[in-house]
Formats: sequence, structure tokens, C-alpha cells
Amino acid sequence: MRALIAGAGRLGARIAQVLASAGSEITLVESDTARVAALRERHGARLTVGDACEPTVLERAGARVADVVLATTDNDDDNLVISLLAKRHFAAPRVVALVNDHERAWLFDQRWGVDVAVPASTPLVSLIEEATGASDTVALLRLSKAGVDIIETVITSRSRAVGRSLMDIALPAGTVVATVVREGQPMVPEAALRVRAGDEILLVSHEAEEEEIHAAFQ
Repeated sequence: MRALIAGAGRLGARIAQVLASAGSEITLVESDTARVAALRERHGARLTVGDACEPTVLERAGARVADVVLATTDNDDDNLVISLLAKRHFAAPRVVALVNDHERAWLFDQRWGVDVAVPASTPLVSLIEEATGASDTVALLRLSKAGVDIIETVITSRSRAVGRSLMDIALPAGTVVATVVREGQPMVPEAALRVRAGDEILLVSHEAEEEEIHAAFQ
């Protein structure tokens, strides 16, 4: 998958890291030259310096061939302009826009070229799932040097883990629960915490596969 991420702040950089670890071809667009210099040292993504609200900058970054464009700046006006250009001018198949001010969420729709509007409070993995159309269990980050995977599974009303405490769920060997995100807020994964539909559970493992994690909760 070819992803163009406009806005290489903390969120945009994290998304790039995750998608790149999954084998996607990533281009980051950022106007802050100091930030770009720091990113060059840490990321394997292609970097384009410039204002993503300018059509020439988006074209130089590969907007015409991108499978998904993500507008992840901290400015809602910029995200709307980027989304409109991506959809109307470059015919991007999928446009995802970050909504920083929830009171302006009503603007983020097809009129502005937005396929998916994501509130800033949305957990990182959910945002990535919206962008890529991934399944409800995705590898968040492959830490190859440490041999560790961070994996998230989303609990639905049909998940067999609903109503059970974390201590009662048999996890694969070498796996621990890192956090439970409930209604957008991370929670300490205490053993007695009961799982609810809608929970997003983040686990760390150096042995288990995604399918094993999915089987334990779903």
C-alpha cells in the first residue's frame, strides 16, 4: 500500500512508523524543516518538504499514485484543504482526515473529500484501521531487534471475552496486556478488570502470533 501522510508531527510520524513496519510505502509531507531533519534520522519513509495545502507539493509527494492520503496536521482548516485536494484534484481512492476540534467534525464529510473523519482522541490503531481497511486485530509495531510485537485486538459484542476479567483469559506464552483503551481512555490492566464490548486491548508479546491473540479474546 502507498500512503501519503500530510503532517509529520507526533501522530503522523507514529502512523508512518506503524505502516512502514507492515511493509507499506510511506511518504511524509512536512513544512517544518527542523522536524524533517529529525525524521530523516529515524524513519525510512520518503520525506517531502513543503506545505501540503499546495497542490504542487502534494503532486511532488506522489498524491496521484497514493492508495490513501492521511491529513494529520494539528490544524483542521489545513486538514480540510488537504482532503479536498487529495480527493478532487488527485482522485485519491481513500482520504482520512484528523479532526482536532470536535465541534467542527460536521465539516469533515464528502463535500470536503473526506472518506473517514477521525477524532484526535481516537486510539492510534483505530485510526490506522480506518486508513487501511485492516481487520480488527492488527500488528501495531514490529520491534524486530527486541523480537517483540505490540498487537491490538478490538472487543465486539460477539467476543467471548466480554464480561470476563483479564485474569480469566488464557493468553499465549510470552504475552502480557499492556493497556485497555475504553472510550478513548487508557486504563491500567488490573487482573480483575472486566472486558467490555468496545474495549481496545493492547498486548505485548515476543512469541504469539496475531491469530493466537485474536483467538484468546474473540
